[in-house]
Amino acid sequence: MKKITLLLFILSLFSCKKEPKVIAFDNKIIKDTVLNIIIRPVHPNLLEGKSDSLMAYYQKLNFHEIWYLEENRKDLINEIKSCFEDGLNPNDYEIKIIEDLENKRSELNDEDIVKYDILLTETFEKLANHLHKGKLNPKKLYTDWDLAAKEIALSPLLEKGIKEKKIASTFKDLKPNHIVYQSLKKSLIEIDELPNITFEKITVKNKIVLNDTLPEMVKIKKRLAYWKDFKNKDSLITWAYDSLTFKAVKRFQARHGLSQDGVIGIGTIKALNSTKSERIEQIIANLERWKWYPSDLGEQYLIANIPDYMLHYVRGKDTIAKHRIVVGTPKRKTPILTSKLSNFVFNPTWTIPPTIIKEDLKPAATKNRDYFPSRQLTIYNSSGKIVNPNDWNPAKANNYRYVQKPGNNNSLGLVKLNFANRHSVYLHDTNHRDYFVKTYRSLSSGCVRVENPLVLTQQILSKINPEKWSGKEIDSILKLEKTKTVSVKDTVNIYLFYWTSWLENGKLQFREDIYELDKELYLKLRN
Repeated sequence: MKKITLLLFILSLFSCKKEPKVIAFDNKIIKDTVLNIIIRPVHPNLLEGKSDSLMAYYQKLNFHEIWYLEENRKDLINEIKSCFEDGLNPNDYEIKIIEDLENKRSELNDEDIVKYDILLTETFEKLANHLHKGKLNPKKLYTDWDLAAKEIALSPLLEKGIKEKKIASTFKDLKPNHIVYQSLKKSLIEIDELPNITFEKITVKNKIVLNDTLPEMVKIKKRLAYWKDFKNKDSLITWAYDSLTFKAVKRFQARHGLSQDGVIGIGTIKALNSTKSERIEQIIANLERWKWYPSDLGEQYLIANIPDYMLHYVRGKDTIAKHRIVVGTPKRKTPILTSKLSNFVFNPTWTIPPTIIKEDLKPAATKNRDYFPSRQLTIYNSSGKIVNPNDWNPAKANNYRYVQKPGNNNSLGLVKLNFANRHSVYLHDTNHRDYFVKTYRSLSSGCVRVENPLVLTQQILSKINPEKWSGKEIDSILKLEKTKTVSVKDTVNIYLFYWTSWLENGKLQFREDIYELDKELYLKLRN
């Protein structure tokens, strides 16, 4: 008897699992006599295997056609066709199939029209998500990118867009509205209009300086003319590095973040050898990245562009200040992240992080114990007691804590700007202020060194409390040579971002892809 009861119970479980979920469904055709259209029902069975969000769209509209108006369908099709302007590929959104179905829609039976409607809704969702938050997920691509996931409720946007016949404006609102993103789109159009010319590769053994004469100058002049930096066509065929070409080279160097000295060296030659297609790929990669970034950067923020080695302080959409920065090396990359400014630390001490202990301190101090006093480092054991450098054990280097005392020669300089992050990075002053004159400034261990950070600090604090935070107040703190932390109550967002291309004053700007991210990202976008 027990066996029979158990068998019946098991059978009941299986029967429950197989029982289909009942969905309320209005099977009536809606006739709109004003618009002279019919709106067909969409049977839930046709949505089996589709996403939950797709089911929700149709359920909200009582399981009827969504794209019954030709105007809305045309807007969606136009958005698909023009999505290349935002760095996407129309072929990823079934554009050929959709255009074919649209052209013969009047010939389709009711079921095929409904299936076409479902395809349009699927495409809307896919394209809308890709335009808003990118085709790729940075968290799956990189371990050192800490960006909050962008989410958006598409259902109410779709419903409103359909009812008000504003699908085009719906898509417009989904796209990033930052000026850099908008300029990138213009860059893509501008560069796409350039002629498709295959240039010979420029190869030189030595640097080229003004008044040099050599055959490669012909190739260089043609390349400068192509990129609109050189406009004197009469001298294109000459070998001479003349004054007109010199000015053109400097313009080209300025647009590529190179030293504007007119000397044609390795960096300038590398930039000149970049092709149109490579630059297009670079722009498309940057368009994707900007879709990952927050839609609203806030009222007040610090934003660093790592490849450009620049930090901007923005308040109320106005750029208050610009500061040159030093960023992490390709081996010790500065992470991409968003955060909020927590506090300023004046006269900071510096506790050496594990990576630098392993890769820098241990090898150097093993060879010479004077490493510690020369850098004003105090060694502490696990009990917090000071250890004499002569008693330091290299084999247990990670068991010690190494602290550099405050002062002008401290590695963090005179001020540190803290913000919450899991990478233990921050903005700070430096004792290597000579680095800021270098063109290539990918030189740190991951943190961001800021030129004239006390000026920046004063600007931020004076905004919070103009009466208290004058230049004199900060000077008084520094003179004490004691560590002091000042909390920041106002919201100042922090953005460490990465973009290598933009449009500035109508001129295409490119920067060296120091972390070699552009090409790989483009390939992933197109696969």
